Amino acid sequence: MSDLKGIASQVRRDIVRMVHGVQSGHPGGSLGCADYLTALYFDIMKHDPSFNMDGKGEDLFFLSNGHISPVFYSVLARSGYFPVPELATFRKLNSRLQGHPTTHEHLPGVRVASGSLGQGMSVALGAALAKKINNDNGLVFSLHGDGELDEGQNWEAILFAAHKKVDNLIAAVDWNGQQIDGPTHKVMSLGDLPSKFVSFGWEVLHLEKGNDMDEVIKTLNEAKSFTGKGKPIVILMKTEMGKGVDFMEGSHEWHGIAPNDEQLQKALAQLAETMGDY
Repeated sequence: MSDLKGIASQVRRDIVRMVHGVQSGHPGGSLGCADYLTALYFDIMKHDPSFNMDGKGEDLFFLSNGHISPVFYSVLARSGYFPVPELATFRKLNSRLQGHPTTHEHLPGVRVASGSLGQGMSVALGAALAKKINNDNGLVFSLHGDGELDEGQNWEAILFAAHKKVDNLIAAVDWNGQQIDGPTHKVMSLGDLPSKFVSFGWEVLHLEKGNDMDEVIKTLNEAKSFTGKGKPIVILMKTEMGKGVDFMEGSHEWHGIAPNDEQLQKALAQLAETMGDY
């Protein structure tokens, strides 16, 4: 477990350096989801970095809130999908690492263009249903923002998933309570989110410490134990936006701004370098 925590620290270093390097991007949510994505790619998922687009026989991941691409790119590179030094090209002209993941760039690990919020649940469901049709035992994982749930398409997909008993899907909601314009309870209250998913027919798991690697691994394994039992599964994951960098933590203001030179150094001083910077 200490290895995973070390990887997550390096991923956080990558995030702040990538966003700083081009003075553009979304560090807050990326930092908050570093533990979840590290757990997925380095422990939980069965996946192949040589990358076959159809993903037969593998577990698949879909990032719905595509603006947190820095954490996604870092985890992909660190787990062997493409060279780590390519992280330095983030958001630059002709880079494969665009602000939102895209498929026309042919970046290994990316199966869908994402960032038009609200669409990832539908995509993940399609992939999960395809695996059922093909008698493929692989699982499908997806990640969504809590602010993203303002989009109505999510709720159509959530209803559909239960109706079709898509029980090879494990969705996670990054429930950090922040979105671009402020706290979610002020922008558009989600109300009793767990009860909503229960009433729609989902198996609901609570991850109260989404930045505690031990709890993340425990909850993801618990979620896997519910697959194949007739219900789609959702993990409601409480994280802290900007986790790991004290002056970024808990504020929507770091949703989409980059640190300056001084702030970068302050951030890096709080994050252990464990795998070597790119």
